[in-house]
Amino acid sequence: MADKKHDDNDHEKPVIRDKRRVDPETGDVRSSAVDGGVDANASAPQPVGADENDAAELTDDDQALLDQASIDLVAEMRSDMLRAQAELVNFRTRVERDRTANREAVIAEVIRALLPALDDLDRARAHGDLEDGTPMAIVAQKLHSGFERYGLRAVGEKGEVFDPTHHEAVVQVPSPDVTVNTVADVLEPGYVLGDRLVRPAKVAVFVPAE
Repeated sequence: MADKKHDDNDHEKPVIRDKRRVDPETGDVRSSAVDGGVDANASAPQPVGADENDAAELTDDDQALLDQASIDLVAEMRSDMLRAQAELVNFRTRVERDRTANREAVIAEVIRALLPALDDLDRARAHGDLEDGTPMAIVAQKLHSGFERYGLRAVGEKGEVFDPTHHEAVVQVPSPDVTVNTVADVLEPGYVLGDRLVRPAKVAVFVPAE
């Protein structure tokens, strides 16, 4: 009976589990927990099915495909860049061409409005009214010089071949002396500004006689 009672007392005696990670006597970190403690150096739980050998390396074919995809991407980006640069150059060219055309159009309109005054000065010179050194002669010379700086030049001369792009035939005279239409006389000079026709020259034309 005494032994049984002693066994019962031993069974009822509380059990103390030391789960401290640091040994209080030595001060060392325990490599594993005593009596069910947690291992301080235990690694984090691995996911189900995880294995070091599961990380498969890329095959040669996969690497080749990846390299080709990178090359294609770089080529496409370069092509887009070159296309954008070409479009920018074309845009600047169009803007500059339109700016020049608009400038010439404005100048042509101004000159066209002043052509009657030039015509009067030319008629006065033809009649001898503009003697060299007179105030009107100086004014006429300044006007012609100013227009020439903008590229204005007269067209239509006696004896040249008739050009329908620059000449306007007012009179046609048959002549056995010509084989092609030829300017017989300039009734009113024409003017061009660069490649732009401001006013065609009004001329009399000799045409081949039948």
